[in-house]
Amino acid sequence: MIGAAKTMVRLRNFAAVLVLLLPAACMVGPDFERPDAPILDSWTKGANLEIDARTGFTTRSATSVPWWTLFNDKTLNGLIAEAYEQNLELEIAGARVAQARAQLGIATGELFPQKQELAGQIKKESISANNPIWRPIREFIPFDTHFTRKQVGFDAGWEIDVWGKIRRNIESADANLFANIASYDDALVTITGDVAATYVVIRQLQQLISIARRNAALQKQSLDIAKLRLSDGAATELDVDEANVLYNDTLAKIPAYEADLAQAENAMSVLLSEPPGQLRKRLSGSTALPRVPAEIAIGIPADLLRRRPDIRKAEFIAAAQSAQIGVATADFFPAFSISGAIGLEATDFGDLFSTSSLVKFIAPGFSWEILNYGRIANNVRVQDAKFQQALLNYQNTVLNAYAETENALVAFLKSKQEALYLSRSVRSAKRAAELVVEQYKGGIADYNRVVDIQRNLLLAEEQLIVARTDELTNLIAVYKSLGGGWIPENVDGFVSAEIADIMQDRTNWGDLL
Repeated sequence: MIGAAKTMVRLRNFAAVLVLLLPAACMVGPDFERPDAPILDSWTKGANLEIDARTGFTTRSATSVPWWTLFNDKTLNGLIAEAYEQNLELEIAGARVAQARAQLGIATGELFPQKQELAGQIKKESISANNPIWRPIREFIPFDTHFTRKQVGFDAGWEIDVWGKIRRNIESADANLFANIASYDDALVTITGDVAATYVVIRQLQQLISIARRNAALQKQSLDIAKLRLSDGAATELDVDEANVLYNDTLAKIPAYEADLAQAENAMSVLLSEPPGQLRKRLSGSTALPRVPAEIAIGIPADLLRRRPDIRKAEFIAAAQSAQIGVATADFFPAFSISGAIGLEATDFGDLFSTSSLVKFIAPGFSWEILNYGRIANNVRVQDAKFQQALLNYQNTVLNAYAETENALVAFLKSKQEALYLSRSVRSAKRAAELVVEQYKGGIADYNRVVDIQRNLLLAEEQLIVARTDELTNLIAVYKSLGGGWIPENVDGFVSAEIADIMQDRTNWGDLL
């Protein structure tokens, strides 16, 4: 047993020395460098609009404050916090991060002996008494043709990473992990924006319903006036009919708005990963739209490359694929391996653990696919082509990010201008509606004018709500395009505590979650 222990120590020390020497060994394939990205020096003057303080934008880099809190809407803040805790798409992205961590552990484990097996057996054997080899011997030395062997031992096999194939695979798995983390961050950005945009749509529809009801009440008063004037002989039935048409047309808008509101609430329920029908009471208080912040920090285009998770993801995907070129290139060279075993073998159990029962071997070797040059070369080409695609995808992702930001900035500024003009129009329409009703009562104006002005008031108020909604949703798009995906304080880890507990109960995840 002392000899077995010494042999085990020698094998372990030998393996440790080789592991220490591996970093100094050759690593075939290219070393990844961050790809060049298209450069945008400053935000352009989209649609002839300056990006300056007059527009509410500043090129000062944004602070770490979560952007949605700048709307000063407690209900919105609560919905986003709830989505971070419950959204199933986010949980799926978090589970992918855990999977990538485990895959990195598998790849790292390949640096050490790939085969490690402790085994034992009791083996009953018999040989033929008429075997041409053993039969002459038995005539002189009789022996039992039935016997039992007891064995216990440890086998190990190790492919030594001389050319860096395994280490390149570890690089690839490591980059894949960071790509999945970036994908999780991208899901955060998307979910935050979707919750905020859906919330704004809900408030928009609530206000449209309120405006329709308010205008219907105003038109009902006009209808009653028309009926009264008809009974007094000061109006015609045409006035009453026109008042009825306008009144009922306005009422007809409400069911459609209510149906759209129910659908928007159901969409929010999906984002919160809860059954439909639980939001109506929570959103039934103030129906005011969130307020646009006075100042919006958008930074400079260079900030985009650091902050947008989809750009980081594209970069890490390229890094992972770059390492696969090295993995494929290593097949051009011979693979060196060491295998060995140490164990004990005896026919009698009592002799099994004696030093004379020790068996061992160590067998260095190599293999070389010298006749597969074409297959290996084409595999390297395949991996290189995939890498080139990843580089081009990175550049395309950057260009799309610039375009998304520019589009969102221009759309926000234009919708802001539109809302300003429409707010003036609404003020005038309200004054006109009040005056024309008084004029109709006094017989100065005919009812056609009342109908036209009240219809214009309703249209102007609806257009103003839509413009203010567009202003908010376009601002949300600006924040999304800038990569504003801060993790709030209530988020701890990539999966929720509840999901982590379920996974830990099912499988020992250690500290990977």
